[in-house]
Amino acid sequence: MDELQQLPIPLLMWYRENARGLPWRGDPSPYHIWVSEIMLQQTRVAAVLEYYRRFLEAAPTVADLAALPPDVLMKLWQGLGYYSRARNLRKAAIQIMERHGGIFPNTYEDIRALAGVGDYTAGAVASIAFCLPVPAVDGNVLRVTARITGDSGDISTPAMKKRVTQALAEVIPLDAPGDFNQALMELGATVCLPNGAPLCETCPAAAFCRAFQEGRTGELPVKAAKKARRVEARTVYLLFYQNAVALRRRPDRGLLAGLWEYPNELASESGGLRQWGLSAPVLERAGTGIHIFSHVEWRMTALTGELAGPELPEGWVWADRNALRDVYAVPNAFQSFAQQVAGRLGRFV
Repeated sequence: MDELQQLPIPLLMWYRENARGLPWRGDPSPYHIWVSEIMLQQTRVAAVLEYYRRFLEAAPTVADLAALPPDVLMKLWQGLGYYSRARNLRKAAIQIMERHGGIFPNTYEDIRALAGVGDYTAGAVASIAFCLPVPAVDGNVLRVTARITGDSGDISTPAMKKRVTQALAEVIPLDAPGDFNQALMELGATVCLPNGAPLCETCPAAAFCRAFQEGRTGELPVKAAKKARRVEARTVYLLFYQNAVALRRRPDRGLLAGLWEYPNELASESGGLRQWGLSAPVLERAGTGIHIFSHVEWRMTALTGELAGPELPEGWVWADRNALRDVYAVPNAFQSFAQQVAGRLGRFV
């Protein structure tokens, strides 16, 4: 990976001219960097900005996050997806309070030991917040380095990640490790694009990038095809009584753990309302929806009706439009039915 030896100076010059003005870059405290990096995992920057602002308003310090009630945390995270990230944030905040006296740890090893923190996040926080010369290797960085070096290794393998991490550790500038890591991320996000043709004419590495010089940008990086997602057909029940809709909390473990949902079941195992001891004079079809998770695809059909009375199974609640807006975190998996629910309850956001 000799090409990487030429990268630091042109990359840093490019970054200082072209870096986006993101809020966590303007105030790179370890807490802010950590929160932003966790939010940005598998999420676009544009989608994170408003969540980041609201999150820091509700939890401006590690202590505030550690004390945040879980339901409030889930409501703040509603719509960002991958909810285990939020639960691990709070768990890590509690670790910081208990093990580090409320002071964010300042070594790579201690940061890496926090709940939900992997090699990449630990490297990002350590380098940006504490100026430690540690690489931060994510998908963007793997793509950029694979193209620059012409490496045809599979970027989804641990071996390729280890090779890139070691190579970057040898060239990361000791006086600007945070800028170097952010510059690599920025290059991958805005120039060395994952989908569509990379913008090689604006890339600071074009003069020594092997993929560009050899006309191989469409071939690199190499990444093994993902396994096909499991498909589940589900029946979703939009059940109302007067001006409220029925919600139930999901189990504490597994997919969408601990969030609130419209009652649903596998269509192949449909037991109808009787399985919950409920009845409605009429159930009408209320539309369909699809939601794709990393490993499973839900294909949903909604049925709706007015229940005969207010009684609900244990663990279920009635939510009016204000409660849906302010209290209960319903994941985006059910966004396909938001208009039907809003139309029945009245407008809410």
